[in-house]
This record gives sequence, structure tokens and C-alpha cells, in this order.
Amino acid sequence: MFGLSELAIILVVVAVVLAIKKLPELTRSAGKSARILKAEARAAKDAEEPGAPRVIQGETVQREDPGTGTGTGTQGTPRG
Repeated sequence: MFGLSELAIILVVVAVVLAIKKLPELTRSAGKSARILKAEARAAKDAEEPGAPRVIQGETVQREDPGTGTGTGTQGTPRG
């Protein structure tokens, strides 16, 4: 009736048809797992190099009046 190769093909087709419903869920789960793994690898790498400075991307803002830090007000008198 059916040979082994025909039976194998039928089983593969049935498996693909049944798996199509779960495919979006499986890909979403795989993507989430990959992001978690990447974040954990980055955290482990940062933990291994505690003395290395971390570079954070952003803009450098230049102050016009950096101030002296002496605690004086705008008039030159001590705050109090």
C-alpha cells in the first residue's frame, strides 16, 4: 500500500501543516531568548573588566559659566 518513503513524506507534510500555527510563537520566543542571551553575555563581559571605563553615547554640553563651587550667591555674598 504505502512505502516507507511515501509515509515519511506524509508525516513531514502533516508536521509542517501543524507547525505553521505555532511558527510565530516559536520565532518570537527564539528572538526573546537571543536578546536575553546577548544581554547576559554583555553583563558578564562588563563584570570581568571592572576597571575599564564604560562609554555612554551622548552629546557633550559646554557650560558657559562653570561656577566656582564656593557656595556664594550671584552677588558674591555667601548663601545662608
